This record gives sequence, C-alpha cells and structure tokens, in this order.
Amino acid sequence: MNYKTVGKRITALVLTLAVTISTFSTSLEVQAMTDLAQEEYEEIVSTYSVDDSILGFREYTKQFGAIYPEKSYEIEASDYVRYEEDDIATIPETFEDYEGVEGSSIVTSENGYIEYEVDVEESGFYDISLLYYPVEGNSAAIQRSFFVDGELPYRELSLIEFSRVWKNSITQTYTNDEGIVQKSWEQDNQGNDLKPTALEAPKWLTSFLFDSDGYITSQLSVYLEKGTHTISMLSLREPMLLRKIYLNNAKETQTYAQVKEQQDAQGAVTTTGQMIRIEAENVSTTSSQMLYPRQDQSSPAVYPSSTKELKNNSLGGTSWRSSGQWAEWEFEVQQSGYYDISMFVKQNFSRGIYVSRKIIIDGQVPFEELSDYGFVYGQNWREDTLQDEEGNAYQFYLEEGTHTIRMEVVLGDFSQIISEVQESVQDLNAIYRSVIRIIGVAPDKYRDYQIEANLPELEVQLQEVSDQLDHAITQLRAVAGEGSDKEAVLVTMRDQIDDLVVDQEKFTKVIAGFKVNIRATGNWITSAISQPLQIDRIYIHSTDTPVEIEHNSIWDKLVYEIVRLFYSFVIDYNQIGNVAEKDSEQKTITLWIGSGRDQANVIKSLIDETFSGDSNINVNVQLVDMNTLLRATLAGEGPDVAIQVANTTGIAGAVLATGNDTPVNYGLRNAVLDLSQFEDIEEVKSRFAQSAMTAFEFNGATYALPETQTFPMMFYRKDILAELGIEIPTTWDEVKVVMTVLAKNQMEFAMLPSEQIFAMLLYQNGGQYYSDDSLTSALDSDIAISTFKDYCEFYTDYKLDKETSAEERFRTGEAPIMIADYTTYNNLQVSAPDIKGLWEFAPVPGIEQEDGTINNATGCTGLASIIMSGTENPQECWEFLKWWTSAETQTLYGREMESLMGAAARVPTANLEALDSLPWPVDDYDALLAQLEQVQGIPQVPGGYYSWRNVNNAFYAVTTDDVSLFGVTTQSTSTPREELTEKINYVNDEITFKREEFNLPTAKD
Repeated sequence: MNYKTVGKRITALVLTLAVTISTFSTSLEVQAMTDLAQEEYEEIVSTYSVDDSILGFREYTKQFGAIYPEKSYEIEASDYVRYEEDDIATIPETFEDYEGVEGSSIVTSENGYIEYEVDVEESGFYDISLLYYPVEGNSAAIQRSFFVDGELPYRELSLIEFSRVWKNSITQTYTNDEGIVQKSWEQDNQGNDLKPTALEAPKWLTSFLFDSDGYITSQLSVYLEKGTHTISMLSLREPMLLRKIYLNNAKETQTYAQVKEQQDAQGAVTTTGQMIRIEAENVSTTSSQMLYPRQDQSSPAVYPSSTKELKNNSLGGTSWRSSGQWAEWEFEVQQSGYYDISMFVKQNFSRGIYVSRKIIIDGQVPFEELSDYGFVYGQNWREDTLQDEEGNAYQFYLEEGTHTIRMEVVLGDFSQIISEVQESVQDLNAIYRSVIRIIGVAPDKYRDYQIEANLPELEVQLQEVSDQLDHAITQLRAVAGEGSDKEAVLVTMRDQIDDLVVDQEKFTKVIAGFKVNIRATGNWITSAISQPLQIDRIYIHSTDTPVEIEHNSIWDKLVYEIVRLFYSFVIDYNQIGNVAEKDSEQKTITLWIGSGRDQANVIKSLIDETFSGDSNINVNVQLVDMNTLLRATLAGEGPDVAIQVANTTGIAGAVLATGNDTPVNYGLRNAVLDLSQFEDIEEVKSRFAQSAMTAFEFNGATYALPETQTFPMMFYRKDILAELGIEIPTTWDEVKVVMTVLAKNQMEFAMLPSEQIFAMLLYQNGGQYYSDDSLTSALDSDIAISTFKDYCEFYTDYKLDKETSAEERFRTGEAPIMIADYTTYNNLQVSAPDIKGLWEFAPVPGIEQEDGTINNATGCTGLASIIMSGTENPQECWEFLKWWTSAETQTLYGREMESLMGAAARVPTANLEALDSLPWPVDDYDALLAQLEQVQGIPQVPGGYYSWRNVNNAFYAVTTDDVSLFGVTTQSTSTPREELTEKINYVNDEITFKREEFNLPTAKD
C-alpha cells in the first residue's frame, strides 16, 4: 500500500462508522448474491485476458436467443446497495439537483466500487447506459468495468471509457470581410497563430457502453433472466458523478430510403439559395484534448492560408485517429428543408483503405448509412459531399434554428477484420512460443526436431489461423478493393502459414522470418486501427447552391509553393513564438530547448500564457542541439537557461539509460550557476524526491533542478505466466527459479545491461558508488565486487540477451518478463495493441531483508534544467526555473503533450505533485509509487564519468567470448574481481586528477 491510498483508506474507515443500520441490512441481502470483495473484482479485471471461460461479446450473444424486450428500467444513482473505496464500505459524496438535473447524484471515486439491484420482468438483452457528469479529475477519459451478478459477462465490459468534454480557450468570434465566421486567435509577434488551450467544458452526458477498442460498433448489451440482478461498476480511472443507470433497448436506426420517404410524406421540401460555411477549427466541443486546431500549409485552398505565418486553419489529422474521439460544431439554419452536406477534407494518411466517421446531427444518427461513413484515400485536399454508393448526395432535413453536427471516429467495416487479425496474432504468438520450446530461437537447420511428433496439434492450429487470415483478407478486399497495399502483410503471413501446414519441419529454416512476419502483422493492427482525417471546413447548403473551392488551381498551388520556398530562406525556424528584443523595457532571457519542435511550441505557449505576463519577464525560446551547449557557452553565444538537458554523451532530449552528469561537470567548470545561492532553494527542492536531486548536487552545491525522473520497472506477460504456472517473482532468488523454467521452455528473462541495472543490484546489496567523502570510488569494495559478479553471471551463467530489443521480445512472448524503464509502459500502450490487456508492471525484484521486507531499490535518471553562469539576469532565470518545475506548470505541460501526441508522450515528470495529476490507471499508479519510494539517485563527482564507463568495460571483458586468430571462440578467462579491480584503479586516478584540476582535496592529501 502506498502513501496516496493510506490517507484515503483512513478517511473511508472513519466514514464507515457513519453508515446507518438500515443501509447495512439492505446491503447484506445483496451480499448473498455478490459476496466478492472489491479486491477480487479487481483481480477479475486484471486476469480476464487469460481466463478462457470469459468469452468475447460476439460469442456471448450467440448463447442466447435474440430477445429484446421493450420494457425499460431506470436506476437512481442514490439507490445503491453497496459502495466501497479500497475494499472499505463507505458513503459516497452526494449532490442534489446538480447543474440543472433534478435529483440525487453521487460521486464514484477512481478507486471505488458501486453496486445496484434491479428486478427484471422479462428475460432478454438490455442495453446499459449512464447519465453522468465528468467531474474534475486528471483530464483523462473515465474508465470503468461492469459486472452482472458478480461476474464479468464478457471481455469487452472489462474496460469501458466515458469521454470528457473539451473546448478551446478562444471563444470570441468575428465575421471577416469575406463573410466567414472566424475565431480571434491569439498570435505571437511573428504573426503566427497560437495554439489555444484546451479547457474542460463538463456537462451532463448520456452514454451507452461501447467497446473501448472499437471492434464492436454497436452498443454493448447484457442478457438478463427474469428476476433480481445486480449491476456493479468498478472504477479504474478518474471520478464520475452518476445520476442514473438505464436498462433499455434503443430503436434500430432506419435506412436513408426509409427516412427520406417519411420526411417526403410529411411535406419536406428542398431549400434554395442557402449556404452555411463552418470552419472546422472553430469546433464547439470535442471529446479529447488532442482535437485542437492544426496549422496546415500544404495548400493555398485551405482557409485561411499563408505562405509565411502559421494559421490555425483545420482540425484533425493524426490527432483525430482513435476510436471514440468526436468533434462537434454548432450552426444556424435560416430556412427549413432539405440540405446537402459537403466537406473540404484531406485523407492522405491511410493508403489503400478508407477511414470512417459516425455522423450525428442533433444527437442522433440521421440514418443507418451515416453510422459508418467512409472517406477514401487521396493525395490532396478535396471536396467530399456526403453521398450514397451511386454518387447521389444525401439530403438532410433541418428545421430553422440551431443545430449540431458531430463526427466520431469508428472502425466501421474494418472492426471485424481488425478483430480477426488481432486474434490471429495472439494465436500466432502462442504457436511461435510452442515451437521455440522445441527448436529454440536459433535452431540447427540440419537437425530433426520431430516437430510434428512433439506438437501433434500444430497442423490444426496453423490451419485455423490460416483460415482466419484468409477470411480477413477476403473481407478486406470487399471493403477496400482488390490490390490494397494493406493486404500485402496479411497475404505474406497467410502464405507462410500455408507452407508450414504442409510441412511443419520447415520451422527450423524459417523461424526467424516467421517471427518477423508476426511482428509485421501486429504492426498492421496498429496502422489499421488508426483512422486519421483532417478537415478544413463543412458546408451545409442547398442543392442548387454548389460549393466553390477558391485558390485550388494548379497555378495557385505553383505560385504558393514558390513563395513558401522563398520564405524558407528568410525565416529563422530555431526561434519559437514571440521574440523579444534584449533592449526592451522588460527583462529578457534566452531559453534553449533540447527536444522537439512540438515540445518547444507547447513550452513557448505556456510561457506566453502563464509566465511572461505574470512575471514581467520575456523569454526567447530557441530549439537547438544540446550537444552544442558547451561550445556555444565558451564562445559567449550560449543561452541564459537550458531545459531538457540530457547526458553530454547522449542524444539531446532523450531520456537515456545512463545518468545525467552534465550539470555537475558544467558546474565544476563554473559554466552553470550554483542554485543554492537562492534563498528559497530548499522549498523548491521539496517538490522532488531526493533521489531525483542526487545527480545534480555536489560538495554542497546544487547545479540543476530535475525535470524528469525515470527508473526501471518489471513488466510481465500475464497470459504466458499463467500458461507456465509461474508466479510473479518478487526476489532475485525467485527470478533465478523463474529463469530456469523459462529456459526449459526456450524463453528468457529480458534485462539489457545498463547502469540502471547495475545500480539496482548495487543498492539492493547495500553498496554505494563512492566513499563517504567522495574522494575515491567505492566500487572496489567487497559488496560492489560481489554485486558485479552477480551482474555478470546473469549474462554468462543465465545467458541473458545483451543486445536484442527487450520490448520486441516481450511483445512476441520470447521474454515474458522484462526489466525496463517505466516509460516503456507508454510505448506498449500505443504501439502494441496485439497484446493489450495481457501485460502489467510491478516493482523490480529485490532482496529479502531480515525483517521479511524486500529491498526493491533501483537507480534513476532524468533530464535537467540549468542556469548558465554567463547570464546577466540570474534572478529572472531562477524565477523561470521555479515556474517551469512547479506542479501547476508540469501538470499543464504533461497534459498538453498528451493531448498533442497521445499517451506515448506522457511526461515522466520529477515533480511529485504533478506526477500524481497524470492520468495513470489506479493500479498502475500504485505500482509506480511503490517503486518510486525505493528509488536512489546515482551521485556525480569530479571524474565520475569514468565510473560507469569502466564498469561497463569490465562487464564486456568478462561476458564477451574471446576469438582467436584462427576463428576459434573460447570463453573469456577474465574474472569479475580482476577486471573490476583493475578498472576501478583507472576511476580513482581520474577522480584524483580532476579533483586536483579543480583545487579540491584528494585521497593523497
């Protein structure tokens, strides 16, 4: 249990004493039906993916008759029979008549469990929908699991997402000279439009349950027999204000022909001369922070366009790609009647297939054909009129007044195809693992492994996957047409499987290619579920008033590109946003950023919005290669402040597996300021864990503030561990047992050698890097030498892989357990949909102590923020660093980056309060905090850069086999003690040399 949940549980325990006897007795009646503890429900959600008894939605529905009763039920939120937080019964917070909705609403916290009872009069399928309000949380989608009578009916109900509502911070509009309604975007002093801030605009929403993956396009329903049932909801992430739960069956959406016939019969007529133009960037509300105005310079026809300045002129693109994301616009209709709807769009993202949108007008899908409307691939911007397969424009009847049009990402016809391919990939990975248990990953091509005899079911398994892929290919061709480049990967995989069906012994020759093709098929899923679409404007117009796209001729485009080319030689692209003159009345500092342009734009936007105005300090932001920082400083051309500073030996902006020695190295050379000169330094340092500060402090001086802090976590595949009957290891003794089991199955434990891994073992054994006075290395101590020996043995005795990507082996299942930086979590969430739900992470293994506790200590690394000693405005620079590393700014930056680039860009902030505000699922955040509590920093001393360099040299000297002149490979004869002791002599010599250079005491004094 971590410190975050302890306080909550104590509070909940106190509240429990206030629960009335009547409520308790009512709860007991239902407990007989659902007597599982909240912890057990959490276990079901954690293990459903490896429980074969839990079916998918399609298999679940086949068990029952197609009975859809007309009777509906409303469950009041306040009529719960059970509510718990962290396994403790308590009373949820209640609101009366909240935000215009009458009645009692209750808050279900992000670590809560709530249960309701309902009497059903007729057996059949019932859709479940919720009336909810997205109260303030960590700005992420709300996640819940649903249970019926204490059981998870089917897999899709393990994770249901409910959207929040967002709007742009710019709300003022005006009508320009061309009669077009535009937003009053803020601009920098270079004339570029600034990206608006996404603000939450919460409101009451009614939402059915939908598959979070998008593979099931209809709303999810459950089958209920006549009688009493419980409906339970387990919180996974974010709080929710709940008003009602509905059980009913929505009416089927009619076809266009049926709707048109009815409207004609009611006297609907075609409008004339009407033209309503909606600029897409003027979106009213969205479901995601990622849906913000984009700046597109690819065509002069995009409005507004500029060859020089960046204009907010479109919406979507790669940020509008995930199933469930929606954008909504409001518009006014002056005349009742039929309208056509046209759009100026670009879909050059998904070659060979179309991307789909559900189009909703005034809260309803007008007709069935718009439940999944496809936008085909094309190189350029184009006008698309919503029309049927014959090219006839759909006509939409709109009454005079205000309306809304919403476009929501759906997978449509591709949902079933992608679902089948994902099942195939999981089956192929299982086949791959079963085969390598017999032949290994590098089999002898001339040996007879008797694969068919050892795996008698293999041929049937291969044939089933081949049939499934063949069906997916057939469906793909029906949807996307013959010859789509999307089918090439699937065809290659299927053809190879067909060859192996004929002769399974071929696996010895093609196992490497088989693995590559599985990976390619898994990546196919990643690309197929992405449904990006960029939209410039929407026209709602009369049929007799066609749309005209200005500046879209070849000549317009040629002139446009020539002028853009000219400006590319004039504009300084290193400058980001507002550029202030040094001689202005306000103090001005120069900031260098060492990451990417997206990050720089977000940071500059935050500076302009929340720093410069409040502090009266201008900041000129420049995007540079941080490897030039020292040279620029020596030449007098350096910045005042530099952020996102990584190790001098690393890549600028990257979070490396080594420590960050730049601040101390620069500080010893008087290139950066000692921050301890500022009076409030201790208050600022309290924002971070001490482990995050360790690498930036030396001899009483503080040379940097930490921006990010990352450390290793243990990732594990739940499906494979369950298959092998392996418990999650918590100590290294258990790991060694697990490695033996994995080795027998031709699998392995993945742990690439790095300073973080060595530091982890060293700290767990009670060792340290340097002597207490920092005069010498402590890596020649008995503890350090013993640790180094253990470290080497992982790669000699246990043959752990030192080079191949651990993440890739984890994904294929070759390495079902790996130790990797915790930011790998974000990568797997986004880039590995084929193993979604099959993995989790936990603290690294440790060493059991005498009192029974486990020491899970590990090292850490991260990016730094520094003030250069040459600055003329040290106090202003310090004010900037305090602002930049504050919880509020780091939270805003983290949310902006996630809204811009998705979950893969989640910032591993070092600010503890900001880390708590990031949208982690509760269980994952608890695991992260459990590890963070035992993280230790890696100190830096003069010459300290020699430490890991020489430890690593000693490691490879021990673990690398020797090759003679005649090509004969023999095992290295170097012993860990000899190699490390020799190398530490070099480290001590370098430390002494550097201390003498900086006039510091040495071990010789």
